[in-house]
Amino acid sequence: MSKATVGLTVTHRRYVPYSHAHYAGNLVDGAYVLALFGDVATEVCIQADDDEGLFASYSDVQFLQPLRAGDVVEVQATISRVGNRSRDLDFSAYVVCRGRPDRSASAAEVLAEPLEITRAKGTVVVPVG
Repeated sequence: MSKATVGLTVTHRRYVPYSHAHYAGNLVDGAYVLALFGDVATEVCIQADDDEGLFASYSDVQFLQPLRAGDVVEVQATISRVGNRSRDLDFSAYVVCRGRPDRSASAAEVLAEPLEITRAKGTVVVPVG
């Protein structure tokens, strides 16, 4: 029996290693955040439906700020609509800690306010029953 309810939210945090820097300035490509959205969507499906489900589509993705190697990123998925087999999810990604290579090779800081870097809307599908 489904426990899917509008408002169910799952949050993950991840340190972004320097091995994932893809562009100058230690920038990380947007696909990295989309992969994290896939992970958090999987847990939403497990929490709501006792099944990993399948990611069906994104209806909107907005890259608002850069993600950099050395950041700690928090991603969140919230159910915004529950259908018979589908669930619409709202995603957000925030940098909560940022590397500070300008101070030293291993310096970092906790941001006073999380920095929203990406938001998206997507749909997952779970089996019937």
